Order: sequence, then structure tokens, then C-alpha cells
Amino acid sequence: MFQEKQFKKIKSDFPIFSRKIHSDKSLVYLDTAATSQKPLQVIQAMDDFYRESNANIHRGIHELAEEATGLYEAARTHIARFLHIEDARQFIFTRNTTESINLVARTWGTKFIQKGDLILLTRMEHHSNLVPWYMLKEEKDLRISFIEITESGELDLEQYAALLEQQPKLVAFTHMSNVLGSINPAHLITRMAHDAGALVLIDGAQSAPHFPVNLTELDADFFAFSAHKMCGPTGIGALFGKMPLLEQMPPFLGGGDMIRKVTFEGFAVNSIPYKFEAGTPAIAEGVGFGAAIDYLEGIGMEAIARHEQELTRYALQALGAEKGITIIGPEAEKRGGVVSFSFEGVHPHDVAQILDSEGIAVRAGHHCAMPLHQRLNLPATTRASLYLYNSTEDIDALVKGLAKVRKIFA
Repeated sequence: MFQEKQFKKIKSDFPIFSRKIHSDKSLVYLDTAATSQKPLQVIQAMDDFYRESNANIHRGIHELAEEATGLYEAARTHIARFLHIEDARQFIFTRNTTESINLVARTWGTKFIQKGDLILLTRMEHHSNLVPWYMLKEEKDLRISFIEITESGELDLEQYAALLEQQPKLVAFTHMSNVLGSINPAHLITRMAHDAGALVLIDGAQSAPHFPVNLTELDADFFAFSAHKMCGPTGIGALFGKMPLLEQMPPFLGGGDMIRKVTFEGFAVNSIPYKFEAGTPAIAEGVGFGAAIDYLEGIGMEAIARHEQELTRYALQALGAEKGITIIGPEAEKRGGVVSFSFEGVHPHDVAQILDSEGIAVRAGHHCAMPLHQRLNLPATTRASLYLYNSTEDIDALVKGLAKVRKIFA
């Protein structure tokens, strides 16, 4: 875990923790899996852009336009460095992880998936990595099968190996479950898929913010993630794609900036990545994305991962000792900082509402993973999710808040 002095400095970087909830309660934020809080460094970078460099990008030759373009494209370079990819052009800016996955489904999927082809997903996927493939299934009459999960909340790799014998075209899976917290063995899953002749798409929304990810070593064909879960702004995310695949894929949207030439007879597409980036993008958000990457790198992703694992271990022990609490998902060594649980006799929404009265922010519901909850035979769960600005004191506050829930519903 972070040393006390370092942790205080990190916590002080986030202005929101200076406010009070319900007038007098200190904020205990345990909802990072939904969105992270933003450090002053990111807020300041975006404010500076609007105050000093605001202009549209790529088209102008005046000083502001060139400054704005440089700042925006620098963010792409920072992202490539962060994920260990040499060619930053392989990162396409999107609105979020959801749009990144939809981009692959509507471009690569529309062009290369044929009737009867098989796509493999998992039982623990977020709706963002389910619905785009369901939509493509209706259009293409493809097949979808699911990698099962074990009772401990891990993927069943033996069953996965059997599914690969059916020669799927694509294996799409979450790097880390936003409900179970399970960190899936992405290197192994990817290698097995490639050996079977399938492409791989990884939903990295919950992994890129929390532990080191090396896309060169991982060798995934596509990797989708969002800025807002990694200390960056909302409204911007990115898709990594291998260059040969991006070159073969048709444009996603049509309009300005994604074209090289337009005539009354037709158009010619721009080079990658601009081929997939139609219209004026979220420029200030791109600047904020780059600042968030710099912030995380300044602390160190390995240090963040160690801090979260120790916190998760503490949380599992503390909550596991509480009467009526059932935690879902694997042990601390196999999960990230996500702890979802049920409280016997109390609906998750009631749990969350009572915790909120104490200034504790958690998530209640199906967490955009309704099929997983059906598989677990649970209508909903309460989820506490951790990040670099959380401490054991936050876990203690959660346990104390759950005691209030127990008292009210006794």
C-alpha cells in the first residue's frame, strides 16, 4: 500500500474529496468501476486548453490551430507509450469503450463476418461487449457461444478450449470483470484464440486504469478502453487495432476529417487513424486524457496495482467477517479492486441508499451485466470498487455503514 505521506499527497490531488456529502459527511467514494474521480492536474490541463489554445484541429494553419493539434496528437502518443505500442496511429479516439467495440462490430464485423460464423464471448461480459454482437447476429445470422465461469468466478479454460475446436472468427472478452473483479488470463486466452485461427478483442475498461498492460506482449488484435475510468474526462476513449486490420476495415462514420478527397462522384478515405475519426473530436477531453496518462505514469501502474490488491485483500477479509454478507468472485490474488456482494434480506438499492446517507458512494444493481447476474441467480448486487485514492479507512467506513443497514433492517 502507499506510504502515508504519498497517499495524502495523492488524495489531495482530487478536489472532490474536499466537499461534504449531505452537508456534514466526508465523501467515501467506492464507485470507481463506474467512473473515476479526476485529479487537479487533469482539470487544469483542460482548463488551460480552453483558456489558451482553443481551436479546431488538423485543418487550420494559424498558431492556435497548430497548438491545439499538437496537444491533441500528443495525447495519442502518450497513450501509445502507456500501453507499450510504438506506432501511435494504431490508437483511434472514440467516445468510450462502448463505441470502440461498436466500431469493430460495425466495420470489421460487417465486412468479414459471414452467415453461420461463430463469435465467442464470456458469461461475465458487460453489455457493451454483448449487445453490439447481438445486433450483428441479427444482421448476419451468426452464432454466439459463451465461455462459462466456474463457481469461484473464473473462466472455465477447459470448456474454452473445447469451444475453440469450432473455429470461431472472434474471441471477445473482458480483461477484468466489472462485477466479479476477476482478472482473466488475457495472454493465455489470446494465444489459444490465435492458435485456433481467431482474432481477439479485449474490453480493457477495467484493466487499463488499474494495472500495467503491455499490448505488444499481449498481442490482442483489438483493445478498447475509456479515459473516464482512469482519472481522465468523460466523453473520450480509444480503440487499439493492429494496422493490417485497420487498413482493411471500412470507415465507421462519414464526414469531415475522415476523408482525403471528396468530389461529386464520391470520396477517398483519409489515412489511419483519421479514417475512423469523423468530425470535430473531443479536443479538450483528448488533452485531459493525455494529462491523466501522465498522472498515472507519475505514480506508477505497478504501485497502483499493489495498493489496490492490498486494499482488496483487506476489504474481502473485513466484509467476509460480516454476518449476512455474501461476496461473489475469486480470491484477492485473482481479482482487481472490485467487491460485489449481496446482503441477506436487504435489496442492494436499500443498502446503497443507507450508505449514501453516511457519505459512502457504492453502486447497486446489475452493473450493466444482467446476463451474469442471471447466471449467478442474483437479481442485483451491491458493488464497492477501489482505486488509488482509497484507503483502509474507506473500507472501515463501509463496514460501519453496513452495520447501520443491519440495524435498520433487523
